[in-house]
Amino acid sequence: MFKGSNVALVTPFKNNKLDEETYIKLIHFHIENGTNGLVPAGTTGESPTLSHGEHEKVIELCVRESKGKLPVFAGTGSNSTEEAISLTTHAEKIGANGALIVTPYYNKPTQEGLYQHYKSINDKCGIPIIIYNIPGRSVIDMSVDTMARLYELKNIIGVKDATGDLNRVNQTLEKMGKDFVQLTGNDDNALEFNKRGGVGSISVTANIAPKLCSEFQKYSINKDDNSKKEAERLDSVLQPLHHAMFVESNPSPVKYAAKLLKLCEDDVRLPLVKVTDKSKDIIKKALRSSKLI
Repeated sequence: MFKGSNVALVTPFKNNKLDEETYIKLIHFHIENGTNGLVPAGTTGESPTLSHGEHEKVIELCVRESKGKLPVFAGTGSNSTEEAISLTTHAEKIGANGALIVTPYYNKPTQEGLYQHYKSINDKCGIPIIIYNIPGRSVIDMSVDTMARLYELKNIIGVKDATGDLNRVNQTLEKMGKDFVQLTGNDDNALEFNKRGGVGSISVTANIAPKLCSEFQKYSINKDDNSKKEAERLDSVLQPLHHAMFVESNPSPVKYAAKLLKLCEDDVRLPLVKVTDKSKDIIKKALRSSKLI
């Protein structure tokens, strides 16, 4: 159900308020342009600066507007276990297909603390859960052994791996088998990630290049020689975009790119700020190289 190119949706703002009209247009843009799945209210969706009500609203709109055409895996993580339970049970109630739950940040739990956090959420909900392992932001790294313990629970089905360590794909595949869903959270390593056993990505770049990202994922998952060559070609087209989207803190660069493509404004909430003029030039160059502008 959850493979290929899944977009980590931006959350558009206008005058520091959720821009619902533009957000709905974005959802339909992805439905019409080949995206395989929608991930609202994640890091790229600026979940840390959404109010609880806004967080729920963003997920509700995504589920409502997708109308079952694309799976919705809602970002429902928190460093408070009780809040993560609340967000996840709400996502289940309104019809999300699953939840993407980030490892608790700032608290620095042990591996046992991580296990108990996810187990508590698992025990209170009935939808599939993808673990979001991103030590660069959360400071803690879930081990493969802890992940394997969690995979024994009813709802844990996979991981969004943003460690940047490609050996993890092999280790996870060996430990849990091919039915454990492995999605990369790093657009720039998606080609090698899928070669090693991954089945897709949760992508920042897909916000602005859904067709390219979807086509790339389709070919990179297939194993025949022609598909491999096309995946490599598309990867070379996408690499400048991937790097430009992280020239400053995400999602400021992708929101500026989206503005150039007339998808949404580039407003972000403090403490994030809009990209500098130097970064704007890098982003424009990447969009031109990929023939998006």
